[in-house]
Amino acid sequence: MKYIDHIADPSRPCAIVAHRGAWLHAPENSLAAIEAAIAGGYDIVELDIRQSADGVLFILHDDTLMRMAGVDRIPEEMTIAEITSLRLRMADGGPGQPFTTETVPTLEQVLETVRGRIFVDLDIKHLEMMEVVAAKVKEMGMADQVDLKAPAGTPEALAWLSGRSGIDGIPFMGQAFFKEGTAERTAETILSIKPFMCEAKFDRLETLAGQHPRLREAGISLWVNTLDPVSCCGLTDSAALADPDAVWGRMMASGISVIQTDQPAALKAYIEARRA
Repeated sequence: MKYIDHIADPSRPCAIVAHRGAWLHAPENSLAAIEAAIAGGYDIVELDIRQSADGVLFILHDDTLMRMAGVDRIPEEMTIAEITSLRLRMADGGPGQPFTTETVPTLEQVLETVRGRIFVDLDIKHLEMMEVVAAKVKEMGMADQVDLKAPAGTPEALAWLSGRSGIDGIPFMGQAFFKEGTAERTAETILSIKPFMCEAKFDRLETLAGQHPRLREAGISLWVNTLDPVSCCGLTDSAALADPDAVWGRMMASGISVIQTDQPAALKAYIEARRA
């Protein structure tokens, strides 16, 4: 099934996004974390894309390699051979985590690994790389399986997007912040480009829920993050582990049908229990 068709399917349960792969038992953004996400039966894996000094696209979140590889260097200033020679620390890294045999994967390696197995959200760390990433996705015949995303909730963001070329044919997700007083205007902006999905932040969950019927009617699904560092209104993974009804359940009742989490196994167990 194509990514767009899966997200548009009204009969599916809430889709689970494994943030940087299922990294609790493998280094984040590694091939092992991706394999763990596939084995876990999750819908989507989110990965962070950067480009080496010699032009190769690779997977890493941070601006330096210190946390995950113990090397205080900027990866964009290194060749791909230098980057991939380093071993990754377990889980989310840091000095308390042991080194593993996993290394930084290239985007090409990732796309071959996930082909036909899981959908992929490509978080491009430098937006000017969007056309380069799109070209690699198309070259590998993976346009139906990945998404590209960028801010799209303001006229300024739309102006930037209008100057992008080469991303047509790849599912696009717009990112927007829904605030009381301007939520309708934000929804109108999103509706003007009709992405298949909107990654939403909000000042109150009710603010976002109020725009859901309009977006749903236009075929736009809502994606929300419960990641502790970037969640909204205290609706975090940590809070969800303590009371999933108050976080994940409340989100689903508000029309959110895609949730990105660092606790994908717990979210999956909760969804399955609700459907039992």
